[in-house]
Amino acid sequence: MKRRRLMALFGGAAVSTGSGVVLGQTRLPILGFVNGANPQGYAPHLAAFLQGLKGSGYVAGQNVTIEYRWAEGHYDSLPGMIADLVQHKVDVIAATSTPAAVAAKTSGTTIPIVFTTSGDPVQLGLVDSLNRPGGNITGATQLNVEVTSKRLDLIRQLFPSADTVGVLVNPASPNADPLLHNLEPAARSLGLKLTVLHASNETELTAAFTSIDRQQLKALLIGTDPFFSGRAPLLADLALQHRVATVFQYPEFTAAGGLISFGGIIRESYLISGGYAGRILKGESASNLPVQQVTKIELILNLRTARLLGLAIPPSILARADEVIE
Repeated sequence: MKRRRLMALFGGAAVSTGSGVVLGQTRLPILGFVNGANPQGYAPHLAAFLQGLKGSGYVAGQNVTIEYRWAEGHYDSLPGMIADLVQHKVDVIAATSTPAAVAAKTSGTTIPIVFTTSGDPVQLGLVDSLNRPGGNITGATQLNVEVTSKRLDLIRQLFPSADTVGVLVNPASPNADPLLHNLEPAARSLGLKLTVLHASNETELTAAFTSIDRQQLKALLIGTDPFFSGRAPLLADLALQHRVATVFQYPEFTAAGGLISFGGIIRESYLISGGYAGRILKGESASNLPVQQVTKIELILNLRTARLLGLAIPPSILARADEVIE
């Protein structure tokens, strides 16, 4: 009798445990979310992902369980995180950020994968083509590695007489080589030499900015990378401390006091990938969902920082700005 009353009370509904295991007649689907950065730096993007997921009919804790994994910039830990999600028998892997996407793809898992990347997913080996991704993987990309040369042009407009520009890259990032490959011909066409600085942890970040002082560089282009994106406030502080004009991709950078951000809207790619994750949970095949490319570009300028650096912003940049922070 007690058993009948309990079953009537739950009505056959599922009861989720903390590990994602479900007791009752049905099982909540499990989504594995893995990212190369930290949750603090990517909070707006995670919110966009969850919004897209909700748009497809799924709300975390109600009808889907989410297992989160954050690499905190330690990309060598990503393969183990992917393996752990596979062991948890997740139904979909949301591999957000390029390092996580590459780790998921190379893992060989047959679990459907939805990625976000700021690079070219074909060049990175994630998919066969955007329209026909093939296999068990699809996702969304935004124009960030591809527009790196445009960021360099902004620096040329800021410093018409400059002959050398610093470029900060994370050597552990899959985006590092494509980014430099795009930059080198652009630098030659603008008559600029590139000084490449490497950083994959905060100690190396501090050393890179000390090197900027030593080499008396006036401008720095920050490369596309989740480790950098997750530390936008730190980068903005270091740039002001060392009085270097800095261009990055991330709007949180200018909001935190960085000079210029210019790039694709990352939030949009997370919104799309969240929607795709929900559609796959409903039964659609990843191979039938074309990779979507976010093509809108934002230029945000922090005039307050420009004044602190003693920079006069050219009218050509002011006219193009989508947002100006006074």
